[in-house]
Amino acid sequence: MRIKPLFHFALSISLLATPAATYAGGLSGAYLSANHANSKNDYAAAAEYYSKALLQDPDDAFILQNALLTHVISGDMEVSVKLAQDIAELNIGSQLSDLVVIASLSKQQNFNQALDLLEKSKSRISTLLYGLMKGWILAGSGDLTATTAHFDTMRTPSALLLFGQYHKALATAMAGDFNQADIYMKGEGRDALHLNRGSLIAHVQILSQLSKFDEAAVILAKNLTSSVDQQLQDLHDKMVAKEVVPFDFIRSATDGLSESFLTLANVLSGEEDERFTLIYARIAEFLRKDNIQSLLLLSEMLKGQEQYDLATQVLAKVPANHPLYLNAEIGRSDTLLDAGKPEAAIAILQKLTNSHPQVARVHMVLGDVYTSEKEFRKASKAYTVALDLLEKDGKAQWFLYYARAVAFERMGDWDKAETDFRAALKLSPNQPSTLNYLGYSLVEKRIKLDEAQELIERAVQGRPNDGFITDSLGWLLYRVGKFEEAVAPMERAAELMPTDPVINDHLGDVYWKVGRQREARFQWSRAMSFDPEDKDATRIRRKLDVGLDEVLTAEEADIPNAN
Repeated sequence: MRIKPLFHFALSISLLATPAATYAGGLSGAYLSANHANSKNDYAAAAEYYSKALLQDPDDAFILQNALLTHVISGDMEVSVKLAQDIAELNIGSQLSDLVVIASLSKQQNFNQALDLLEKSKSRISTLLYGLMKGWILAGSGDLTATTAHFDTMRTPSALLLFGQYHKALATAMAGDFNQADIYMKGEGRDALHLNRGSLIAHVQILSQLSKFDEAAVILAKNLTSSVDQQLQDLHDKMVAKEVVPFDFIRSATDGLSESFLTLANVLSGEEDERFTLIYARIAEFLRKDNIQSLLLLSEMLKGQEQYDLATQVLAKVPANHPLYLNAEIGRSDTLLDAGKPEAAIAILQKLTNSHPQVARVHMVLGDVYTSEKEFRKASKAYTVALDLLEKDGKAQWFLYYARAVAFERMGDWDKAETDFRAALKLSPNQPSTLNYLGYSLVEKRIKLDEAQELIERAVQGRPNDGFITDSLGWLLYRVGKFEEAVAPMERAAELMPTDPVINDHLGDVYWKVGRQREARFQWSRAMSFDPEDKDATRIRRKLDVGLDEVLTAEEADIPNAN
């Protein structure tokens, strides 16, 4: 369920404006470096530089607040709490420092002080977050009646009502009244309060305590998708086996506060300013170290901002015994790959193949990484292990045959490649990727050209705006000598993929064959500007020097020597 924020609100800090007083005193190197790192979302570096700047001016409110923000997002909450307390002493009305101090007080079970500060900060905090925090702080004080009564005051707009009732259900379940919690989760006649993935888990745990296993299994079955979520799958299996699971989704008021911050983080996820999501997710983690959903959200956001080191550090916190450990480790390897560290990514996956040898997904992902690194022999072996594991359970997948076929083709083992391409098509006859790759390969080998045309035309029908597939059609027509017919699809391919070196090279060859030699040379020059592979670059240079006809004549003359 996607719910927009109740209204936009700003932290009491500026990320861009610089106080005039700072200019008057002269900007230090640390301050300039901190601002630069902050503008690049390099939170760890910014936090370090702001800390150095504070050594020169420890009471500068602007530096203090930016230091707090970057330390919070970096995950250094011990320093963040100290900074927040320093800011509070300045009485400047900082929302972020208030939230950090309230979280720290609650974590220390000082709920009365936390409530006092929350009431003083009410005007600076969103209505939704204020409402959820107050309810859980009241719960921490031991007054469940006041807690549920407060959540019931959250009525309008609809987001307040939904989340207020959801958190009331959680508080009721934490107190052990699972029957009433189930009633709340079902929304008293409205749609069940399945607002997010966490609410599903909470409701299933509640139903398990009531021995409503079939109902719980149905809820999970509706929400199990093709993507792998081992935690939901494990819960589903336990419900089918009628196994009681503990209600540990919320164990304390502090856990409830953590869930409140995660709620806000999810609500704001996808908004323009991603720092709100990062801040709330970090505070959620601070309040509950095993809030795995906050860790996964943090890693996703940090990776999106290309803060790969922070993202991998977050994922490394997921314990090995958690059902989402595999997701986290695979995510960590993917993040390392994006960071340009393929060896580290492969090392993580190889370790997983040892610890989880029977999980086909691990071997499949390892094969994908090897393919991305052009280590096709290793990729084919990894895909073979994955296929063997799946075939034992009768769960063979077309894309694994396709992926292994690509590896075999790039290795030069055409017989095995063709066998796998056809196995993939047998499982999924209309997959454009398989149709195109097999068809294009037949064209390049100049065999079974009638079948190749049929395959490629089917691929174009399935994916008409794919530049690579459209290129295959144009290239097929070129190969069979239909040069005039090849022009339109090849131009379309170049329009769809204007910076692809192969497509521009192919368009140049087609132009040459229809007598448009000046345009052909222009396309070959464009192809060279897009960093073609070495073998292709050598051939393109030769065409620019002597033209396509002489290159083809020389290549045909070399064929007998190759035999």
